Amino acid sequence: MSYVFFRFLLRVIYRFLFRLEAKGLHHIPKSGPVILASNHISNLDPPTIGVLVPRKVYFMAKEELFKIPIFGGLLRSFGAFPVKRGGVSKEAIRSGINLLKAGNVMGIFPEGSRKTPGAAKKGTAMIAMRSEALIVPVAIVGGYRLFRKTLVCYGEPIQLAAIIDLSSPDALEQVTEVVMARINELAAQYH
Repeated sequence: MSYVFFRFLLRVIYRFLFRLEAKGLHHIPKSGPVILASNHISNLDPPTIGVLVPRKVYFMAKEELFKIPIFGGLLRSFGAFPVKRGGVSKEAIRSGINLLKAGNVMGIFPEGSRKTPGAAKKGTAMIAMRSEALIVPVAIVGGYRLFRKTLVCYGEPIQLAAIIDLSSPDALEQVTEVVMARINELAAQYH
């Protein structure tokens, strides 16, 4: 079964169960490399940030998930690719950069894990800088309470070169701080 079919099915399920609504979808460019950088509150987040986006969204997923019969195949059909537990491997980073250089959309959670909210890692910044992708900040607001609204908000793309000296030795830290600040601003605006 295809990505389009499963995306449609998930749209129906998410709209029914979580009254999923999106704001700011127009901020996602229709073409070119884009990183959707989102807060991370649940295992339900990857479909949440990608299901209403008209373009296919790729994600990194824990390697162990690909070993589960049928589920692993589903993940691959959704465009997910494996990452080793305990950190992002060079291979996964290379895969992400190549996807973006090919003009695709990739969903990333800068915090890396739901267990460490606010503790952003520099991987998103590194992938964005190496792929020259636009970063669209995303905030998931409202949680996942059944039959109550969950809102996914897409902010204006971040033009890194316009706000940061990308040749600076601390550019990764600066980019990471800007991305997290924009995600938190979006979350506060719609909370």
